[in-house]
Amino acid sequence: MKVLVSDPLSEEGLKVLKERGIKFDLKPKLPPDELKKIIGEYQGLIIRSGTKVTAEVINACRDLKVIGRAGVGVDNVDINAATKKGILVMNTPGGNTISTAEHTVSMLLALNRNIPQANISLKNGEWNRKKFMGVELSGKILGIIGLGRIGIEVAKRANSFGMKIIAFDPFLSFEKAQQHKVRLVELVELFSQSDYITVHAPLSAETRHLLGKEQFEMMKKGVKILNCARGGIVDEKALYAAIDKGIVSGVALDVFEKEPAKDNPLVQLGCVVATPHLGASTEEAQVNVAVEIAHQVADVLQNTGIHNAVNFPSIAGETSKILNPYINLAEKLGSLQVQITSGHITKLNIKYGGDIVNYALEPVTIALIKGLLTPILQESINYVNAQVIAKERGIVVSETKVLETEQFANLISVEIETNKGKSFVAGTLFTKSTPRIVRINGFYTDIIPSGYILITHNLDRPGTVGKIGTILGDNNVNIAAMNFGRTSPGGKSIIVLNIDHNLTNEVVSQIKAIDNILDVKLVEL
Repeated sequence: MKVLVSDPLSEEGLKVLKERGIKFDLKPKLPPDELKKIIGEYQGLIIRSGTKVTAEVINACRDLKVIGRAGVGVDNVDINAATKKGILVMNTPGGNTISTAEHTVSMLLALNRNIPQANISLKNGEWNRKKFMGVELSGKILGIIGLGRIGIEVAKRANSFGMKIIAFDPFLSFEKAQQHKVRLVELVELFSQSDYITVHAPLSAETRHLLGKEQFEMMKKGVKILNCARGGIVDEKALYAAIDKGIVSGVALDVFEKEPAKDNPLVQLGCVVATPHLGASTEEAQVNVAVEIAHQVADVLQNTGIHNAVNFPSIAGETSKILNPYINLAEKLGSLQVQITSGHITKLNIKYGGDIVNYALEPVTIALIKGLLTPILQESINYVNAQVIAKERGIVVSETKVLETEQFANLISVEIETNKGKSFVAGTLFTKSTPRIVRINGFYTDIIPSGYILITHNLDRPGTVGKIGTILGDNNVNIAAMNFGRTSPGGKSIIVLNIDHNLTNEVVSQIKAIDNILDVKLVEL
């Protein structure tokens, strides 16, 4: 077994490979063409953020079994291409937790006491104490968006300063939050109450521009914003405008929508503290992720275990051929559920019916939980840790099996309980491999679970479908498939449209404004 290490890796990580008898070549900064040319010689590949593992590179692999990312983000790997090729993709989601949390708190302190600006002033020969008057953190309200590993570590440190902490995280129970001296709130309350707001969520369709023009207008005048998570969560143009209006008085940024951020106008503002993506840049973090990924890759190549796989659960040969379509269906059901549900999830009830009950269904349940948690947690959730993270967040998972189903040869039903009520979806396989969503709450459907899906709840009135179609047509959005359901003529109904690409917030707002529309959800599967 031979491993290619195509990005710089700490000596401690390379030492692990040597001690475990894994041969390796260290060739950082390979041009893409050179990587394609030599990748066929290797069974393992260890990367960081520098190497782009594209579909072309993966198609050039002859015997590659595992790609290991020393870090959290795997956006530089074509995971779909790797999965189709049967290549395991792994990351190290916990290796840089402390480093990123400490960097966030460092940025908070530097921002609050004007440390970078005062340092530059003093080096320029000035002595202007009044100009850099700061404020105390004690007694101030810190709003944390995303209370995962990093968010919790930030909360611990903020507690030590005597701050009052509120947080938004739809996957954490109120009891778990209280254990960390955090009060869970909805986003609107967090925006309106916080003196400081820090984000610790992955970048996704749900979180892109989560802090935008509308959100800044909800905030206290003088609020301070921190982002050490992912560029793109904060709408930088809207942030600049909020600073100009006096809504935002200070900003600390470690990540940007476009990196390197050499020409970013935010960096030039006096109220902005900025660093060049240093969240994980500590000696300890680099050693941690290097050692972890070296062990993980060695375990795969020596058949001693799979840890932190992001693209596939471990299933025996022939059984995998049968269960893979169910795994795909279950993951999509979980993702659909969380995108149409509001509130803090407390229970997940899964019911299996029909042919599927004859198999060991743990991989299917894991896939469903992963699908449920992925829209928020992204790279930090995988098939290995999905159940553990659900338990950590206070989500109770239950399974039941029945031999008979009402209308289908097989059926997976998913019910979510939140502090705001219950939500139900169900799916089946047609021809043993084609997934379909056949029920959403009280409505029977026949939905292709793929791509962008527009779901509206409305009153059953003539012309509603035409109005939606007109808005989509005016915005050059093509409808790929259409589905309807209703409780009774003239009663509540559901319209489900598969569309070719994403919708802007403006288009969604236009649809929401149509008479008889009760609710609009845009889902990405």
